[in-house]
Amino acid sequence: MLPFDLSGQVALVTGTSRGLGQYLARALARAGADIAMTSRSAESLRPFQQEIEALGRRTFATSLDVRDHASIQAAVASTEEAFGKIDILVNNAGCNVRKPALEITWDDWNLVLDTNLRGTFFTAQAVAAGMIRRGYGRIINIGSVTCVAGYAGLAPYGASRGGVKQLTMSLADDWGRHGVTVNCLAPGWFKTAQNQVLYQNPEWVSYLCDRIPLKRPGQPADLDAPVVFLASEGSRYVTGQTLLVDGGISTGATRATVQPPQPV
Repeated sequence: MLPFDLSGQVALVTGTSRGLGQYLARALARAGADIAMTSRSAESLRPFQQEIEALGRRTFATSLDVRDHASIQAAVASTEEAFGKIDILVNNAGCNVRKPALEITWDDWNLVLDTNLRGTFFTAQAVAAGMIRRGYGRIINIGSVTCVAGYAGLAPYGASRGGVKQLTMSLADDWGRHGVTVNCLAPGWFKTAQNQVLYQNPEWVSYLCDRIPLKRPGQPADLDAPVVFLASEGSRYVTGQTLLVDGGISTGATRATVQPPQPV
């Protein structure tokens, strides 16, 4: 088998009603995987389901609310009934509340942490049970550059993504002996439905690009090869890792006001 060929594999991708979840699912489908997709409303997935089927892949759409344990269990069980197995999990469902720290409410905190961290763990747990029985699995938890860097106005989000990084390492150690790898794919600044308002400010975009060594925000296609790599046999000896796809912003680059002196 070619190391990045996913033919015959089944991938469950959560949060595929829009945004990066759809791009990640598309990349896996193009690599050969059949796709199980989720949203809180399964009906909303129908257009995307048709798009993936047009690629020649089997699909299955199911409702999933990652804040509801019963919903997680039911979605995983129905996917395994439809396909007979789940080889790949992309734990993508997430949310954000963007506010100054003094304005974050108790409910804001619970919404973000319950979705991004607790939901990630219990979805992974539900899928891993079948992977462990079969002795094979690839779990990809979606993090962000906030796994390793702090940003004002993102206190609960950063806490949740930092938790996903630590959770990934723990699960990798727990399940590696069973043939299951667990890694974190951490995008940097990509334009999504959650943050598109920021990109309407040209000054902010200019400031952002100055801080990114590659001088541009991420494009969805930048995640295609990384997610396929982590889902494939090519990453068989990679587990517990956080793969930052961020144009280098996590290096800590700051906006330059003057050119640094040149070495002599």
